[in-house]
Amino acid sequence: MRLVQHGTEDAAPAPGLWLNAPGPGDVPGLIARARKVAGAAQVTIAVPDVEAAWEAFARTYKRVEAAGGAVSDEQGRLLAIHRLGRWDLPKGKVDPGEALPAAAVREVMEECGLREVRIVQPLCETWHTYERGERQHLKRTTWFLMRSSSAERLVPQHEEDIHQVVWMDAAGVERMKADTYGTVRAVISAWEAAEPRSRT
Repeated sequence: MRLVQHGTEDAAPAPGLWLNAPGPGDVPGLIARARKVAGAAQVTIAVPDVEAAWEAFARTYKRVEAAGGAVSDEQGRLLAIHRLGRWDLPKGKVDPGEALPAAAVREVMEECGLREVRIVQPLCETWHTYERGERQHLKRTTWFLMRSSSAERLVPQHEEDIHQVVWMDAAGVERMKADTYGTVRAVISAWEAAEPRSRT
């Protein structure tokens, strides 16, 4: 979902379904209707006030904070995990009182079996929604660019449904993009911009 200011519909065309919300309170209902439209993978909603519309949308969800890493090795490869039938990047929920960088490092180490991981810089944020039980959740994941060594043994965290952990070269990253989530593709794009050698 993308929110844009009223009057920008013609100036900023985007693929997918375009909707017009008269007020911020109309956004949740429009999203519910958009979910029923076949093939509407991307939805843009024009609103009078983007910030108010975002707040109205976010109030209808339980907020979840997560952190993760786009980890490079000394050869410029990307660390990837295979979880629940799709390629992904290591990430997880932030514990109460835990700092985002510490949570990101902990999750990468736990999910991949690494002993040493170093943060280089903040990378990006992604947002996605999911349903668990009867509750709708809105998850913000804060991503960090990290480094580790391919000399370390990779161990998938099976209790988190991770069945494979691998270093992806440029060709592997391209294959991964075809078999992952849109939010993960956005993180990969940020990683490629930060690690230009990964394209070789």
